[in-house]
Amino acid sequence: MLITVLGAGLVGGPMALDLANDGYQILLADKDESRLMRYSGVYNIKTVLCDLSSEAAVQSVIKDADFVLSAVPGFMGFQTLKTIISAGKNVVDIAFFPENLFELDELAREKGVIAISDMGVAPGMSNLLTGYVDTLLDETHKVVIYVGGLPKVRTWPFEYKAVFSPVDVIEEYTRPARYVEHGELVVKPPLTDPELLTFNEVGTLEAFNSDGLRSLIDTVKAPFMIEKTLRYPGHIDKIKVMKEAGFFSETPVNFNGTDIRPLDFTTKILLPNWKLEKGEEDFTIMRIIVEGVKDHQKLHYQYDLYDEFDRKTGVHSMARTTGYVATMALRLLINNLYKRKGVSAPEQVGQCTGCMSFMLKGLRERGVNYRETITII
Repeated sequence: MLITVLGAGLVGGPMALDLANDGYQILLADKDESRLMRYSGVYNIKTVLCDLSSEAAVQSVIKDADFVLSAVPGFMGFQTLKTIISAGKNVVDIAFFPENLFELDELAREKGVIAISDMGVAPGMSNLLTGYVDTLLDETHKVVIYVGGLPKVRTWPFEYKAVFSPVDVIEEYTRPARYVEHGELVVKPPLTDPELLTFNEVGTLEAFNSDGLRSLIDTVKAPFMIEKTLRYPGHIDKIKVMKEAGFFSETPVNFNGTDIRPLDFTTKILLPNWKLEKGEEDFTIMRIIVEGVKDHQKLHYQYDLYDEFDRKTGVHSMARTTGYVATMALRLLINNLYKRKGVSAPEQVGQCTGCMSFMLKGLRERGVNYRETITII
């Protein structure tokens, strides 16, 4: 069995290793030779230099694949997923793209393809667990998701690092935040409605509106749903200054006769500031709250995740909590446990009998543990 992994970054690489350790043959593709060099000679992994922004290149590199894992940057995600589906390949995708994933559902059905999109930590496990609890309740009334990935050492000025490209992170700060209130869709600017939350493991963090509900808005019928991103206190104000000053603008400006987008310049500057270096420790923290009614009883389901950089393997927490969700989802397909043709959102996988327990067991085996608390309210 051959699995092609598109992207050898801080998430794609660990996904390839996780699957290779189970004996699967992996073809790992990336345009960055230095990334691929890390996996040169690793048992069961073959690397290939490939410009994944090229549709023809993607078609070529997946042509012999039995399954595909896509870990390309968000701005490439939709087109890459479309190319994979068009090739008739079953796929799990972690790209955080702005387009509606269900736009590709008809194509996937026509091709007889199973495609699971947004399968990371959030969106991803946040959706899975929400969808799972939604099937347990007679009525779902409330969904609240808090999530953040942060460096353990706070370094001025941003006190932030990322395993994703800066462009994908900036999307969280610029894309309008959608949530549900009184059963109606509400749209607010990102970075709004700040609140402080205290967690035993890390102390106080600040939360702000972000567009993380994604497909949950369409698939789960609850009168109140919201997702918020977590950062160290003070981060919101720093990002707001940059945003209001135009550093995230996509409108070109002329500089010494050359038109450049401020966003491209900002991304170039932020990359070295936000890059998690090898061995630099990070953590992922998430809290998912789902409330509703079962047999006339009001219930509060809460799932808490705290995960740290793995010193033994050298894999960053955000890579573990994102990548292993995707590799476990791929194992669902390999083992024929999830069979729905078309494009699926993670919550639809969570609604599948047996899938949630399979996912949670696999994550526990990899040291990623979600703590469940159920209380009567």
